[in-house]
Amino acid sequence: MDKATRLQYLEAMGIDVWVSRHPPITVQALQAVDDESNHVEWADDCRDAGGRAMSGAIAEHREAHRSHHDEPSEIDERWASFHEAHATHPALANEQIWKDLQHQVSLCRACSLCETRTQTVFGVGNKQATWMLIGEAPGQNEDLQGEPFVGKAGQLLTEMLRAIGLKREEVYIANMLKCRPPNNRDPESEEVAACNHFLQRQIELLQPKIILAVGRIAAQNLLKTQQPLAKLRGVRHQLDGIPLIVIHHPAYLLRSLLEKAKAWSDLQFALSVYQKLEK
Repeated sequence: MDKATRLQYLEAMGIDVWVSRHPPITVQALQAVDDESNHVEWADDCRDAGGRAMSGAIAEHREAHRSHHDEPSEIDERWASFHEAHATHPALANEQIWKDLQHQVSLCRACSLCETRTQTVFGVGNKQATWMLIGEAPGQNEDLQGEPFVGKAGQLLTEMLRAIGLKREEVYIANMLKCRPPNNRDPESEEVAACNHFLQRQIELLQPKIILAVGRIAAQNLLKTQQPLAKLRGVRHQLDGIPLIVIHHPAYLLRSLLEKAKAWSDLQFALSVYQKLEK
């Protein structure tokens, strides 16, 4: 994305940026940026998720500007041009929303985990994915690399996905917590609550068709239950209207090799639920 387009997005989100005057951004200019970056066109649901928020921000900005100026100005004309371009290219706007959310996560200091993290771990994968995997929290490797489910557990998760015909880059992977708890301890309720709005925003933007809760702690927190994993597995749960299936955590499977048969059963069940959704 070029500098001029980025400045337009920042202004649309209400972030004041002092710049010299320049010609309005045209639909043709945005098309060139879109083609160069090879962004895939977003579906109508993504248009709804980002379009309304961005359009509202633009409208508020223009209304505020008119309160100080009676006559239409160059800035008004630029916003009109940008609004027209955004309506034609929602993919660019939604990509910026994802980037803005990731930036908010990187600055978060809502709980004490910000004092001990190396970096935040936002999430990774296809932002148009129909499958979303949610784990509990980053571990040491994730904290160092800034990506969820890496190391041996991540490799096993990749193989688990491959077993049902999915590539890692085809799904979206995130954690409830965006920061690593010290010594990989279980997340505390206050930490989960502090991070929850980030996860909810990711789900809203992605709008997956199915969610896999990876491991007991993720499952219990997402479903707000204390039931053991054995009772949560093999059941089609719901999370905000989205089917949720509970699977074993790959780190647990590395310690309990005999449980891999159960993990395979869980994955087959998840696949069957998804296939029924597609019919």
